[in-house]
Amino acid sequence: MGIQSTNNEILLRVENLMMHFPIRRGVFQRQVGAVRAVDGVSFNVKRGETLGLVGESGCGKSTTGRTILQLYRPTAGSIHFEGVDLVHFKGEELRKMRRKMQMIFQDPYASLNPRMTVAEIVGEPLMVHNVGTGKEISERVQHLLELVNLNPSFANRYPHEFSGGQRQRIGVARALALQPSFIICDEPISALDVSIQAQVVNLLEELQEQFNLTYLFIAHDLSMVKHISDRVAVMYLGVIVELADRDALYSNPLHPYTQALLSAVPIPDPVADAKRKRTILTGDVPSPANPPSGCRFRTRCPIAEAQCAESRPEFREIKPGHFVACFFAERFI
Repeated sequence: MGIQSTNNEILLRVENLMMHFPIRRGVFQRQVGAVRAVDGVSFNVKRGETLGLVGESGCGKSTTGRTILQLYRPTAGSIHFEGVDLVHFKGEELRKMRRKMQMIFQDPYASLNPRMTVAEIVGEPLMVHNVGTGKEISERVQHLLELVNLNPSFANRYPHEFSGGQRQRIGVARALALQPSFIICDEPISALDVSIQAQVVNLLEELQEQFNLTYLFIAHDLSMVKHISDRVAVMYLGVIVELADRDALYSNPLHPYTQALLSAVPIPDPVADAKRKRTILTGDVPSPANPPSGCRFRTRCPIAEAQCAESRPEFREIKPGHFVACFFAERFI
């Protein structure tokens, strides 16, 4: 934990990333608007670290992850991975880059093909990228299952024969098959029982140490993000509102939205819990198809002023390594 940042250590640099989905109507399917799922997001991920990406459901976290991997082609912006802009890559070039970037999906029930055995699921990336012969692939699959604490003799079983936690381990083994350097974990524990969540997170941490992996960990469980992340980015309605080292963000959040999120996290000390101030947000999250002018959060913000409606606050560095998009963040320092 606590990595000193230099430029050569930055594995992924995302700059002004936008992903707008067209809204079409009528017989001719004319575009009448767009859902601004991701609307100008910038951040770096350093080699070997875990960057947590948190926010409410529907704020664009998963879309950000999928756009980085080019599962969606971005509307605008750049995604530099190992110094190369992925946005300009297509076909074979992109396929080669994909070996270094993998994804663990949210739902272990939907992300595994029910007609394939575990050996076929975990071995598929190796076959797609022509890595090794049939015997080598089979040995690699056995080794991968051992790595994620599954019995290699399960290789010929089908996904329906496993529990949720075991299925997610199969998903982790598949993501590791090509020895990637960067893995996007898209809410990998939200569909699992609480007792299993800790096991999967501990497994991810062990694998990170063993293979020097870099994670973008997408979640809405703030206590789990605190446990696994080095730095945390907070997202609201398609934009990042705060980004800081984990300890700085949890001890002194500078954006009203982050403060509201953290005030809702239960803490085990009843005395401290009774003393702390709760921030209850009013209203609903606006539609990403028609976001508010200026600051996205102003319609629910307890300290919003007229200035917030007129212009979008700059995402600026208030303290070393602590970035906030709020006109009045200095009030909370």
